[in-house]
Amino acid sequence: MEDTVRVLIADDHPLFREGMRGRLDRVADIAVVGEAESGDEAVELAKELEPHVVLMDIKMPGLNGIEATREILRASPRVGVLMLTMFEDDDSVFAAMRAGAKGYLLKDSGGEGVVYAIRAVTSGEAVFGPGVAERIIGFFSAPRPATPQRAFPELTEREEEVLSLVAQGKSNQEIARQLFVSLKTVRNHVSNILVKLQVADRAQAVIRARDAGIGQDS
Repeated sequence: MEDTVRVLIADDHPLFREGMRGRLDRVADIAVVGEAESGDEAVELAKELEPHVVLMDIKMPGLNGIEATREILRASPRVGVLMLTMFEDDDSVFAAMRAGAKGYLLKDSGGEGVVYAIRAVTSGEAVFGPGVAERIIGFFSAPRPATPQRAFPELTEREEEVLSLVAQGKSNQEIARQLFVSLKTVRNHVSNILVKLQVADRAQAVIRARDAGIGQDS
């Protein structure tokens, strides 16, 4: 039926996928068209099955849910990605928003809450659970500090963020986990930083960053 909402469930826990499918199968206007157990599989199935909505977990093997969301929306901008996860920290919430997710619910939202969110996202609305909504409102209502002079204007904001983490002694893998990006993406950022700062290696980049007051211990 044309009015049926096609849903793809992406979660690495089989019992959760089974339970969610069971809930949604009882809803007349929603059809679960596929299940993915990793971020990479979610990207592939989204291309193949053309769902209207993807229920996306954050922590999964391979591509995490944030990276998978970026990849899916890059190929199919009209897909509504609804994060359904156990994580409610600010980093996870805002990383999901930056990636293009249309909704963010915790897994304890209940079946009715998920069904409502699926329909809302399909209609073009943004949906956030109560606790998540409070975080977003608090973030945007807080007074914004004056923008400081940037130490390295030749770097993008993301590259400067990566440089700060490098200067704190974090490995590429740790940076990838913290920023919800792939290891390859971090390597590319580091390579760009070395070129733009005209330094030979990571150690020299750290020295430049520390001299500029970036990445120093608080």
